Amino acid sequence: MDPGHLALRRVERHQRLVERLHAARGRRVEIAELARELGVSTRTAARDVERLRLSGVPIETRQGRHGGVSLRAAGSVTVTLDFPEVAALLASLATLGPTVSDSAAAAMRTLAEAIQDLSGDR
Repeated sequence: MDPGHLALRRVERHQRLVERLHAARGRRVEIAELARELGVSTRTAARDVERLRLSGVPIETRQGRHGGVSLRAAGSVTVTLDFPEVAALLASLATLGPTVSDSAAAAMRTLAEAIQDLSGDR
């Protein structure tokens, strides 16, 4: 399989994983459950969680009985980006596919509206 295609699938899976943890509202979700929902092995799900955690996503993991994975953040985030940063994110979302997940579609709309507001085109 094409490495680029695999990377896109991983990004899609990471988005679904974060959305799933967010929906759990701080409750821990077992890695095995995440793996089943994502259609991957438990090892792949654990690697995905670790990649996201290392990239700065506030994920907490707990081993053992009553263990699992949870997302520490649950609210909205306010970020200030300049035009090239917004354009870079829009380009990334366009490459991935803005409708790959509800979060991606919402982010695409929000970023596009921000650029429209900046340029005065409405």
